[in-house]
Amino acid sequence: MTDFTMKTDADGVAVITWDVPGKSMNVLSMDGAATLNGLIDEALADDAVKGIVITSGKRDFAAGMDLNVIAGMKDQGGAQGVFDGVMSLHHILRKIERAGMDPKTLKGGKPIASALPGTALGIGLELPLATHRIFAADNPKARIGLPEIMVGIFPGAGGTTRLVRKLGAMAAAPFLLEGKLSDPKKAKAAGLVDEVVDDPLAAAKAWVLAAKEADLVKPWDAKGYKMPGGEPYHPAGFMTFVGASAMVHARTMGVYPAAKALLSAVYEGAQVPFDQALKIEARWFTNVLMNPSSTAMIRSLFINKEALEKGAKRPGVPDQTVRKLGVLGAGMMGAGIAYVSARAGIEVVLIDATQASADKGKAYSEGLMDKAIGRRKATEEQKAELLARITATTDYAALEGCDLIVEAVFEDPGVKAEVTKKAEAVIPSDAIFATNTSTLPISDLARASARPSQFIGIHFFSPVDKMALVEIIKGRETGPVAVAKALDFVRQIRKTPIVVNDARFFYANRCIIPYINEGIRMVAEGVNPTLIENAAKLMGMPLGPLQLVDETSIDLGVKIAKATRAAMGDAYPDGAVDDVLFWMADQGRMGRKSNSGFYAYDDAGKRQGLWEGLEARFPRAADQPSLQDVQHRLMFAQTLEAVRALEEGVLEDIREGDVGAILGWGFAPWSGGPFGWLDILGAERAVAICDRLAKAHGDRFKAPALLRDMAARRDSFYGRFGAGKKAA
Repeated sequence: MTDFTMKTDADGVAVITWDVPGKSMNVLSMDGAATLNGLIDEALADDAVKGIVITSGKRDFAAGMDLNVIAGMKDQGGAQGVFDGVMSLHHILRKIERAGMDPKTLKGGKPIASALPGTALGIGLELPLATHRIFAADNPKARIGLPEIMVGIFPGAGGTTRLVRKLGAMAAAPFLLEGKLSDPKKAKAAGLVDEVVDDPLAAAKAWVLAAKEADLVKPWDAKGYKMPGGEPYHPAGFMTFVGASAMVHARTMGVYPAAKALLSAVYEGAQVPFDQALKIEARWFTNVLMNPSSTAMIRSLFINKEALEKGAKRPGVPDQTVRKLGVLGAGMMGAGIAYVSARAGIEVVLIDATQASADKGKAYSEGLMDKAIGRRKATEEQKAELLARITATTDYAALEGCDLIVEAVFEDPGVKAEVTKKAEAVIPSDAIFATNTSTLPISDLARASARPSQFIGIHFFSPVDKMALVEIIKGRETGPVAVAKALDFVRQIRKTPIVVNDARFFYANRCIIPYINEGIRMVAEGVNPTLIENAAKLMGMPLGPLQLVDETSIDLGVKIAKATRAAMGDAYPDGAVDDVLFWMADQGRMGRKSNSGFYAYDDAGKRQGLWEGLEARFPRAADQPSLQDVQHRLMFAQTLEAVRALEEGVLEDIREGDVGAILGWGFAPWSGGPFGWLDILGAERAVAICDRLAKAHGDRFKAPALLRDMAARRDSFYGRFGAGKKAA
């Protein structure tokens, strides 16, 4: 079977159907592109064919280009291989666009339309943009757009050049620079598609049979074409590009190469004829793909993320789909878990100590659904169905029949032990019990369970409805069925799992706490807080460490510090951090929740800049460190903990380390994660920086033995541990 097939009906319309065997969504491969090219040639040469419709044999049109194929272009042919591969796609799409017409008179072509039954993303929109008319099904669940920028590349098969020429640079910007996706009606209003109909295939056929020669000529091929909004050398266009350049830099802080390359391709391409613009687009696309940042982002945010979501780490046990879920604790975390589970169609029992608290937890789901209805993302019927799946109660007997329990009560071992025993007295003998904790060791909590092999940690990140990552923690006695149950549950609620072994703070918090602490430590040293925060953002971190501790709350930081100090005793390393943190708490500055923290806030809770009182207590040093020194301290504070977690066996797979870092706390996505960043940096250089930092700032920056060994062997993390290989 082939990816594309063609059939000509009695009216002379050749229907080319895209239907990749064995896949739920169409993705374009180079073999598939070659097949499409041959079918287009055949249809254009056949006098019996009056026109062509390109459609899908699946529910959706296409999910885009197979990014493994794009990565393969680079691996096999380097820059020239990438450029040649992209230009071959341009050739096919340009052939569709010109449709056999005479290049001088623009006559004699055959009409080609596209019929989109559902979602059309990436090349799934770039291909239709080359056709003469796009018909989309009236399917509110469909998403149409060009999301390539989200994985570190940009639309390189003509989508950038065509969309800018169709809409103008300003109107195209949200779709190109932000990866904005739209439902069909919004896509039509924006100009991405031409028609939204009930039966796109029938409508496309009818249009093909009635199309005139003038309907086939794209605006940019017609004489006298002017770009909407003005070309770069036009006064209006010039201001557009000045603004776009400023916007791109403000959003990317200069560390995401794809956005800058896209803007360069648009700016340069807008000043030359269309076919030359396609070559410029291909060159900039090649430039981006050859950048190690692009490779790292594609690997972590697409290939590795997809592998983890499909069960790369799942034990080989039978299906463990959750049918009835018990959630113990209806606070913010428990309420969020109940919501995402009910949204996924799972029956939920939500338990708390009082009925009022349980009802409040259920009301959280009601509030989220009301917001979704207000944004036209949900209906009253869907709200009623979701709420009907949640039973809010104080009665543990309601847990009967639950096959998974997620406990989300206070971070108190005694309270957790009590609810564990209550639940296990009711639930089936084969049910799995999961604790949602961010700091308490799973193996210790499992002592309260009569079935420790069925006890596991499932660490959600707050807010549960927005955060994509879930950290699954195996205790010393956790069995494979419990791991499979947790993974299948995370897949059901459409989140990304990582599986780690038990240790203090597990993986995510183990890495993010040193980042926060390093920022606070620098405040105590007299480093300008503005330098600290901006240094982090200029490395691609979404929040500086001081803003992050404000968001998570300063009193939580104090609580964690006290517990860690109690556990570590004389080995506790963060006394200088506590001097700042405890003083802030004593001032009543608890962060955003109190409208006062490292930042000042107005009455509405909006940040007003860093709090001036910091300098009075911690005066700024006369000699400030360099930007690079601050950045290295903040980045290595996190990254070295990731390496130690791998060394110690807490982390079993560097793919999970990188995906978890990006999704869990926003570790510089441009880098592909901490291990991706070290590979970009190189182990030898990383060790040299560690040696310098350790000499200046202490042993916390001492290079782990694993990193030193890799430097000595000139090895890389993905060279040694890629494709799921475990640490030796």
